[in-house]
Amino acid sequence: MSDYTESDKKQDIQILHSMGYAQELERRMSSFSNFAISFSIICILSGGINSLGQATAGAGGASIGIGWPLGCLISGIFALGLAQISSAYPTAGGLYHWGSILGNRFTGWLSAWLNLLGLVTVLGAINVGTFYFFFGAFGTTFGIEDTLVDRVVFAAVITALQALINHFGIGLTAKLTDFSGYLIFATALALTIVCLVSAPSYEFARLFTFANYTGQPTIAADGTMTGAAVWPNVVSGGMAFLLGLLLPIYTITGYDASAHTSEETVKAAVSVPKGMVSAVIWSAVFGYIMLCAFVLMLPNMEDAAKQGWNVFFWAMDTQVNATVKTVLYALIFVSQFLCGLATVTSVSRMIFAFSRDKGLPASAALAKVSTKYRTPVAAIWTGSILSVLFIWFTSAITIAGTPAYSIVVSCTVIFLFLSFALPIALGLVAIGTPKWPKMGPWNMGIGTYKLVSVLVIISMAIIFYIGVQPPNDWALEITVGFLVLTAIVWFGFENRRFMGPPIGDAIAKRKAEIAAAEAAVGEA
Repeated sequence: MSDYTESDKKQDIQILHSMGYAQELERRMSSFSNFAISFSIICILSGGINSLGQATAGAGGASIGIGWPLGCLISGIFALGLAQISSAYPTAGGLYHWGSILGNRFTGWLSAWLNLLGLVTVLGAINVGTFYFFFGAFGTTFGIEDTLVDRVVFAAVITALQALINHFGIGLTAKLTDFSGYLIFATALALTIVCLVSAPSYEFARLFTFANYTGQPTIAADGTMTGAAVWPNVVSGGMAFLLGLLLPIYTITGYDASAHTSEETVKAAVSVPKGMVSAVIWSAVFGYIMLCAFVLMLPNMEDAAKQGWNVFFWAMDTQVNATVKTVLYALIFVSQFLCGLATVTSVSRMIFAFSRDKGLPASAALAKVSTKYRTPVAAIWTGSILSVLFIWFTSAITIAGTPAYSIVVSCTVIFLFLSFALPIALGLVAIGTPKWPKMGPWNMGIGTYKLVSVLVIISMAIIFYIGVQPPNDWALEITVGFLVLTAIVWFGFENRRFMGPPIGDAIAKRKAEIAAAEAAVGEA
């Protein structure tokens, strides 16, 4: 970061002070590091592999050949909207701050809770996905079984390691997420080459051929066709294609991490939006090439659909050399671990930012930054512990015969996208007004931003609709119930207590508090 001058640092801190916050966290992340943290959370080697069954057991090859770029475009629209706002307001916990300044105290508080709930549970989902990948790849070797105890213990161990690395400073975390960025690129490329070399033929037409495998049972552990269907209801071909869009939409998320680490990124007003958008573009492109190669490697689509969630391991076992397969599995596992590491960073910065404005219980402790490591230690461990508790609780119960875990994950990804959509939609009204008087240095233009905002609202409706289909139909009731509970908590308690981020005169009154906070952590 030799090009990061004292003038640049002064400007970054000045922008932060203008929003009423102290430079307590340490600016150790380069522009590439900011890109890498979002690219690592998106991790096409995590969601792109662990959720493959949603596509292959839906509309088949067309879910990849046509559905992947379409789903990436839908998710990428949200990234564009968030990127524009982040350039004007580069602060940790950005979504919460944006929801407040572009709307009001309530919209900021709602943005925070939606985003926080989404981040904690997505961290749990990522590490559960890592467990299932490890189980499928190395379970027999290490004697791991798909039991509640093994799942929770495995997730607890890797989450604790991820939290520990975050505890010791953003410098170490940034180095590992930088490495993760290169590792994902290299492993995706290697997997692509292996798939193409192992393909029995290059039947490109299957990438654009629509099928409908919904409602079909899958192969169970005993080899019979008695396994649960990925999509239990038989739906129309068009609906099967829409369901397959969940693969790219749910994979291409987590880019808000670039915003959450704004206060640790150099030249944040430019680096953060570029990091967000670049992470989506590269993930979409490399993910598309990798998954198309995988589809070409499949012996046939009908047999692939019968594998359900096990389609990746079935194809690798069938087509790929054992030694090559093991090496790829090891690289993918490391990538998935680093995906969780970056997510812990994102979760903890959201908790820290919300707490410094007294938005959570025990806010004083959660907003405290370690003077030694310049990290929000309590926030790191709190978010990590909550994610493990989420895994344990939802894995232990079922709702209408469906594991509560899968339903709640569907809900919380919806909550995550709602937390993206809310400030973007508020920006549609606020842009050009005193709430948002000018664009940041990364500028797509007011007209383009307004178009993006409208597309975000439409996309949110699509995501919500397909996200509550069976077997996740209970997600609708849970989402509505959560929103009702949120309204009760706000009007019953938080409306009188929560003041939101500093705005107007409140910023000037924080001058002494800011100086004291920076002195406490040794910020020159």
